[in-house]
Amino acid sequence: MSQGISVLVYPVKDLTQAKTLFSEFLGVEPYVDQPYYVGFRVGDQEIGLDPHGHKKGNTSPIAYREVTDITKSLQSLLDAGGKAHQDVQDVGGGKLIASVKDADDNIIGLMQSP
Repeated sequence: MSQGISVLVYPVKDLTQAKTLFSEFLGVEPYVDQPYYVGFRVGDQEIGLDPHGHKKGNTSPIAYREVTDITKSLQSLLDAGGKAHQDVQDVGGGKLIASVKDADDNIIGLMQSP
């Protein structure tokens, strides 16, 4: 399991344009190319594009850290002063995500793989 940030997701308004730009920037084609998410793998890092991010109130990229128990990790962040942003949600295939905001409204993401 990665010790650092494993996924960075950018909210985008124009998925087609963003996919073209990020393909050029990262030097790879997406390994996931769906209307709801485009994902690129660069080494151990995943860079994602979320066309629904702005509708969820996201205005900047969200860094996700892989955890083994998302419910426990989420509660730990809330106990440490984080504000709930997104409760645990299955985004497909058993992958779970959740997020909190810090005191400056930065979003901190958690991810648990099946």
